[in-house]
Amino acid sequence: MKSLTLLGSTGSIGTSTLDVVRRNPDSYRVFALVAGSNVESILQQIIEFRPCVAVLASAAGRDRLARALSDSGLPRPNWPELDFGPAARVSAAIAPEADMVISAIVGVAGLEATYEAVRLGKRVGLANKEVLVSGGRLVMDAVRQSGAELLPIDSEHNGVHQCLRAGNRDQVSRLILTASGGPFRNTSKEAMESVTPAQALNHPTWRMGKRITIDSATLMNKGFEVIEACWLFGFSPSQVDVVIHPQSSVHAMIEYSDGSVLAQISATDMRMPIQYALTWPERCQAPVPKIDWSQTRQWDFAPPDLDRFPLLKLAYGCQAAGGSATSTLNAADEVAVEAFLEGEIPFPAIAAVVEETLSRMPRQEPASVADILEIDAESRAVARQLIASRAAVPAAVPTRV
Repeated sequence: MKSLTLLGSTGSIGTSTLDVVRRNPDSYRVFALVAGSNVESILQQIIEFRPCVAVLASAAGRDRLARALSDSGLPRPNWPELDFGPAARVSAAIAPEADMVISAIVGVAGLEATYEAVRLGKRVGLANKEVLVSGGRLVMDAVRQSGAELLPIDSEHNGVHQCLRAGNRDQVSRLILTASGGPFRNTSKEAMESVTPAQALNHPTWRMGKRITIDSATLMNKGFEVIEACWLFGFSPSQVDVVIHPQSSVHAMIEYSDGSVLAQISATDMRMPIQYALTWPERCQAPVPKIDWSQTRQWDFAPPDLDRFPLLKLAYGCQAAGGSATSTLNAADEVAVEAFLEGEIPFPAIAAVVEETLSRMPRQEPASVADILEIDAESRAVARQLIASRAAVPAAVPTRV
């Protein structure tokens, strides 16, 4: 039986992982649940899965959870050890009782705990994009040194991982990642000026957290996936292509030097890649619908429009530039997305803020997690200043003729 530490237990990946655990009680048990501030959700998870450790982001969150546990009637001997903060996240990830860590915290908050688990040589199921976007070289150096197993949970990278099992890696000339195109794949550049947060959050295929949903609408999420793919599989940015595939049935493809293409195809259900990461190298029955090949279907593919979605192009450039560029890309994007959701900037300004932040931040070579977090903080500060300066500029008043 595998024992799991789940970083980000109350998010969409976390709840899907727990559903896989729920359906396989003889195969997995939960050692630690790590969440942000959603006390209500982690309380129900504790009652059902009985972890040994539960970690919240803050002391206030831990105290609220303690009160909620007391009110729930769960006998105190059945309570997990309660803790909070970054050090507690790391402790839960590196605990010897944890056979595998699922890294699903959104943002750089999950970087240190994931990195330390990798350094210890643990198996890590990676669903946190920022780990490799911000700290790709550092993390992959640790993978090579420790022999850790870093298994991607994102459907696209999980698909590439499966495809690469089929042949000689040296004969693969490029990777193709698919993108649904988000809710604005057919929206004109002019119409994007008036896009609302509610419209941007209405993803046509997946149900995800707010930031990743907005990143999917701008194609920034696909840019992050290009960066991740380069680190995970050892490809250059020029060897990773993106194609728009609205049906989201083909998750990834690999092309061999002779032109042959292999594709990974499955239902749009995150429990499949999660279970693959848990059971690898074996395969087991997954609680997802299978494709009915007796039904007529149409799959469309088209290149992305980099003029309407400039963040994807920026991501390619940042990965090619190397160093701290991708850390700044991620930090500025997170700040800009938050500002858009709060109504502080229009949708196209997300890309403008990110691009300007990149131009103002010097390129550095981070050598530690602390370096990456410092670059992240500096980049966020620059992005916030840019947003504040935009807000300070009064709107143009029409001239009376």
